[in-house]
Amino acid sequence: MTISIPKIIQGGMGIAVSNWTLARSVSRAGELGVVSGTALDQVLARRLQNGDPGGDMRRAITHFPFPEMAKRVIDTFFVEGGKADDEPYKHTKPMTIKSSHWFDELCIVANFVEIFLAREGHTNPVGINYLEKIQLPHLPSIYGALLAGVGVVIVGAGIPLEFSRVIEQMINHEHAEYTINVHGAVPETDCKRRFDPAAFIENGAVLPQMRRPAFLPIISADSLATMLIRKSEGTVDGFVVETSVAGGHNAPPRGKMTFSANGEPIYGSRDICNLEKMRQVGLPFWLGGGYGTPEGFKKALDEGAAGVQVGTAFALCRESGMLPTLRQQLLQKAVEGDAKVFTDACVSPAGFPFKVAQLPGTVSDKSLDASRYRICDMGYLRTAYQRPDGEIGWRCPAEPEAAFLAKGGKPEEITGRACICNSLFATVGLGQVFPDGSHALPVVTLGDDFVGIERVIKKYSIDYSANDVIDYLYHG
Repeated sequence: MTISIPKIIQGGMGIAVSNWTLARSVSRAGELGVVSGTALDQVLARRLQNGDPGGDMRRAITHFPFPEMAKRVIDTFFVEGGKADDEPYKHTKPMTIKSSHWFDELCIVANFVEIFLAREGHTNPVGINYLEKIQLPHLPSIYGALLAGVGVVIVGAGIPLEFSRVIEQMINHEHAEYTINVHGAVPETDCKRRFDPAAFIENGAVLPQMRRPAFLPIISADSLATMLIRKSEGTVDGFVVETSVAGGHNAPPRGKMTFSANGEPIYGSRDICNLEKMRQVGLPFWLGGGYGTPEGFKKALDEGAAGVQVGTAFALCRESGMLPTLRQQLLQKAVEGDAKVFTDACVSPAGFPFKVAQLPGTVSDKSLDASRYRICDMGYLRTAYQRPDGEIGWRCPAEPEAAFLAKGGKPEEITGRACICNSLFATVGLGQVFPDGSHALPVVTLGDDFVGIERVIKKYSIDYSANDVIDYLYHG
């Protein structure tokens, strides 16, 4: 392993909940701060359209090694004083396998900015968390993060067999390819996403010396650890082992999915990672999901883990990117003993169960009209498929029903879906204004240990900090 990873890994919660402010606070305290790498291209674009309050985006961009590229991003998106509240954010086309040079530029700059800011003012490592499911931005995103000196790359929501190889190629500014999952692809289908750093390096640019970051896949079963070690196209440095009580997307139950009386997927003994086998693997591992308490922290260390990954407590601290109004409402619910999280097997277009905190005025509020959220204008969770004409098409079970079915989608895949891309942006105050003047509802994802967050509030305050979370984990 190229760096020493601390005992506490702050969860990489997206979109922009685990922002640079939170990650910097955690890393400055000596633990591993992690930024969410999900949709950073649009996060940067929308922050700039909001006028970049405080000037942090533009300040970070001045340190970007390719000034002409940096200028293009500023010129395209920055709005002096910020756009009007009722004005929509500038629309950009969803990405494709043969993506545009411009989209790649935006990804490179956005990932650089987030890591640069998270690393500012200290020398401790900072991590970034990507979702394997969202494959199209991987190559330019990794390159941008490496240019800024990312120390740890964490990848969940899939089996990232090619990630480590790509990291090692990018460090040397080499051409890289990544295989995109295409439903119904035949051997002749070109499923490769290609990226050549040489096409982006400007004349006279002084390239930073890049060190290989540690690579930690997120897994739910010990069998995945042995498989990744055997099949990964590069070095695996350790693992984050997440249980089914973690926030965000969860691995589906093994075998046929069954449901509880209230409609949540039922997890059984087959879904519990064998920690004895994890110890035998011989690589360090961190336990996530249900370990965000002093007792959970100690239990993890006693089980031979190198530490824990903690999400929910950090998601609700004041450095979090979540809208303060949402955060305060959720914390008040915890104080009142009304903290609830529902594991929704349908809401995410990704097809994974998704933890949804129950809060009026958000996607969890079933009294609201869900039909208006049938839209796919961002495209992060679309699925690629082989069309009858041999071309690659894109569909999303959260898009309008007729469009999805016309693309070969199955009717049973539509039920209960929502555009969580737009909703997650709304959760951090970057929600789109739709043509009819409406706004996307926020969606808040937290782990099941949300119900215990009142312990942190009682010891510190309802406006507790990231440092308070760290102190709580170590000292109770």
